[in-house]
Amino acid sequence: MNEALLLLLDAANYVLVIVLVAMGLVIVFGLMRVINMAHGELFLLGAYTLVMLQQAGVSYWVGLIAAPLLVGIVGLLIEELVIRHIYHRFLDTILATWGLSIMIKQGVILLFGPGAQSTAAPFAFQLDLLGTPYPAYRLFIMAVALLVVGGTFYLFFRTRFGLAARAVIASRDTAACLGLSTRAFDRATFAYGAALAGLAGAVMAPIMSVDPQMGLGFLIPAFLAILVGGAGHLAGPVLGAGLIGATDSVTASLWSPVLAQVVVFTMAVVAIRLFPTGILGSGRQ
Repeated sequence: MNEALLLLLDAANYVLVIVLVAMGLVIVFGLMRVINMAHGELFLLGAYTLVMLQQAGVSYWVGLIAAPLLVGIVGLLIEELVIRHIYHRFLDTILATWGLSIMIKQGVILLFGPGAQSTAAPFAFQLDLLGTPYPAYRLFIMAVALLVVGGTFYLFFRTRFGLAARAVIASRDTAACLGLSTRAFDRATFAYGAALAGLAGAVMAPIMSVDPQMGLGFLIPAFLAILVGGAGHLAGPVLGAGLIGATDSVTASLWSPVLAQVVVFTMAVVAIRLFPTGILGSGRQ
């Protein structure tokens, strides 16, 4: 019973972080039709921001707020300097963001070295859950992810901003004719997606190795979650992350991480073969 509960909690933790990363990807793709290959590097920028601020004596809580804000600003600069010039050239966006990912990664190596950094969690106690001790910080990560994902759904489905954003997604030209500034929505969307990646990196930094390669470990599962769940609706990455993350976590715990990768990719290939536009289809949000 204890092992099953621990496995369930670890799987939930992993799934929610993947959702947090994938949510930023699918928002940017849904509105701007941009596949951001640098999203994993925005994740690592969030982690490095938190680590560097803590090493400078700044409290964890200030760093947790500052990381997504700073990464959101970086996303705004990327959109303004690069992405806006190649919106209508799909392959160019992939190549450009891939180049950005390499540049960011190498910049981090030049500034901080290739070695791993680390930082401590703000609290290290454990909570008793049905007789099973579990790290409180991992529960905090799950709570943060749930709040942010819930807030994102509320933003896009219960506010005027969300209504306008969905109008731009449905028909950019019609939205522009109705007086909506599509450029403003592009900027805000890309910055918000980047901030989500930065927040995910910051909140995960205390429990994993912070190194220049860390973003890739979450970028690939996030892409798989979108492909499996579908990019046409915000619920797509949630469903996809649940399937990918749970399968990966459970298989790795019961057998081995290598077999987990084989099972995950096999499942993704089968899902894509059966549902080419994702399980939730290609309907727009």
